[in-house]
Amino acid sequence: MSFQRKQSNDEPRIDMTPMVDVVFLLLIFFMISTTFVESPGISIKLPEASSQTVDREPKEIKIYLSSEGDIFYRDKEITLDDFRGLLAEHQSAADKTTILLLADQESRHGKVVTLMDLARDAGFVKLAIATEQRK
Repeated sequence: MSFQRKQSNDEPRIDMTPMVDVVFLLLIFFMISTTFVESPGISIKLPEASSQTVDREPKEIKIYLSSEGDIFYRDKEITLDDFRGLLAEHQSAADKTTILLLADQESRHGKVVTLMDLARDAGFVKLAIATEQRK
């Protein structure tokens, strides 16, 4: 009795399933370990305070003030005139909107007061200065 061997021209195949599993696990790891930066490109070190936190309004305008005195809104540098225009755009909802000022601890006090005065003159009554919790 003679047996005939099958002649196969198929190339050997590599199973890709383990590699896909590893890539998927790496993707999950990097998604979980990633930190989200609220203001990329703007380096602001907030002053520390031990005061109590305030309830946040659903609508708020975040204004960043750097240590050099530059004003930023949504990662874009603006001037005082631009800030006045921004306040005028949101003036219809001024009573329901909080102006959140994130000023660097090294920024000049006069610039902070100027921004707060402009907001108050535009009809905004809810002003807040962001701080970090004292450790």
